[in-house]
Amino acid sequence: MAGIRSLARRLGGAAWFANTGRILVPADRLVGRLTGGRVVALGIVPSLLLTTTGRRSGQPRTQPLLFVRDGDGWVVTGSNWGQTHQPAWALNLLANPRATVTVKGRQVPVEAHLATGAERDRLWQLVTTEWPPYEAYVKRAGGRDIHVFRLTPTKS
Repeated sequence: MAGIRSLARRLGGAAWFANTGRILVPADRLVGRLTGGRVVALGIVPSLLLTTTGRRSGQPRTQPLLFVRDGDGWVVTGSNWGQTHQPAWALNLLANPRATVTVKGRQVPVEAHLATGAERDRLWQLVTTEWPPYEAYVKRAGGRDIHVFRLTPTKS
């Protein structure tokens, strides 16, 4: 698995890889749901399922995302595979920061915090160490600021 992960990290910045990844997200979401969140992104990279509340629909929306741990929380980025617009889930979190993460089959209620300044710089370093292609996504997005969220567990 380490070899596949290394290969994915090397190829991840290519536009064709991002296009393929975007196409596979619905299948990844389905596999995540069917396995109760125990298998996401085929186990190649650390991934979770993030369930937000749709800002317009009010309905639950679930998205598989790469994450890194930061203390008791998780860090996710609104890279949208390098597209020029923010992903819907990030806009949902900005409208309502309460969400749920499912990691390895365990559901945890969280509150999202949009990182800024020095905190964002620190968290960006964490996520780009795990997934270097994020740097290519910034370039492909025309320098758009990619949101970095810290998801902190809550009691309910």
